[in-house]
Amino acid sequence: MSLRPSVAATAAKLIEKKKEFDAVSALERASAQYLERITALADDCEVMADAGRVHGQVLQQWPRMFEILNQFLASRQQFQDEDVAASATIGGERLVRIPIDELEDKAPEPEQ
Repeated sequence: MSLRPSVAATAAKLIEKKKEFDAVSALERASAQYLERITALADDCEVMADAGRVHGQVLQQWPRMFEILNQFLASRQQFQDEDVAASATIGGERLVRIPIDELEDKAPEPEQ
């Protein structure tokens, strides 16, 4: 009869060890999934860091873009001023703008 209690104790130990093994296996699977998620998160962070660098480079270029635009607008205005001056003196003719509305307001009323 002493054989039976040792078989029961061994079976109980086996069941306990199986529970431990299942728990460790579950922990290993959960750890692997956690590692995959953290790795994916790290990859996403790298993409966001690269995007931040690109945005920084673009923002860094804006002052130069505005400088170029201002130079272009200044040169365009200079060419327009030169064209107006050149066209005003061609053939001795000059266009003059006369404010007709102001002259009509200042004109004396005709007598009846």
